[in-house]
Amino acid sequence: MTSESSSDSNSIGDTGTVVLEDKPDLKEPPMYQVVLLNDDFTPMEFVVYILQSIFGYDHERSTQIMLAVHTKGKGVCGIFPKEIAEMKSHEINEMAKSHEHPLISEIEPLTD
Repeated sequence: MTSESSSDSNSIGDTGTVVLEDKPDLKEPPMYQVVLLNDDFTPMEFVVYILQSIFGYDHERSTQIMLAVHTKGKGVCGIFPKEIAEMKSHEINEMAKSHEHPLISEIEPLTD
């Protein structure tokens, strides 16, 4: 009877060394600001309503943002990763359209 050589992990010379790979560097996603643009027709109360319902701001914070939009021509509603900012901007534009208001939102890359 002949003995066959088997290669198992318990053979002499197997040190059981494990090589750990470095964790990849994770970069934060680029951030975008959701911006409301002023117009002369959308009621201020509707802008406050939008800010409360889409962004969850209280009445006081919503009013502050609405006044910034009214006095400066535009105002930042929030800062998010691109996909979320696009979704929120789209939601604003659709809600304004469904209420027959010309309110427009857009997103802008956040600059450091």
